[in-house]
Amino acid sequence: MTTRLELTRSQILAFRRRAAALDERLPRGQRALRRAAWAGLQDSMPRAALLSIHARMAGTEPGSWEDPSLVQVWGPRFSTYVVAKRDLAVFTLGRLPDEEGPLQRVQDIAARLGAALAGTRMPQGAAARLMGEKDPNRLRYASLTGTVVIRWDSSRQPELWNVPAPEMDPHEARLELARRDLQGFGPTTP
Repeated sequence: MTTRLELTRSQILAFRRRAAALDERLPRGQRALRRAAWAGLQDSMPRAALLSIHARMAGTEPGSWEDPSLVQVWGPRFSTYVVAKRDLAVFTLGRLPDEEGPLQRVQDIAARLGAALAGTRMPQGAAARLMGEKDPNRLRYASLTGTVVIRWDSSRQPELWNVPAPEMDPHEARLELARRDLQGFGPTTP
């Protein structure tokens, strides 16, 4: 028989503030940026990620979200997220489908997009036209392979380009993504 852990709302909120580095601003630097982006920073409202970084790191500047240690990707629900570049596999491969049909669709779109981009950067709509895709939003599925990153500044379509495929097992990436979710947003039930 397991004993249920009883927690108060204030205990849960304190845990979440501490886990998300919101209880005390970190000194400016690479370590603080990575810590700020530990669970991904949603950026689908233009520059929301910058506000999140500012809440966690002292000395934040308008371009802090563009630090070379960070990248933008399409994250959960294909919203724009800023994540640490070294954690790209966690936030992309961690969402890669297991089922054969959806996995094949994702891999096909990523391969066709890679061929269309051919080492260049281009707007999402232009890449879709080059691929013969009627719906440019389908290109977002390619992000699940970890081979596509974006640059979205809210005034235009995102610019896309390919990066080398991450060297992480998708199952391990999925486990790490779940760990981060629990670390940042726990406690939870099974």
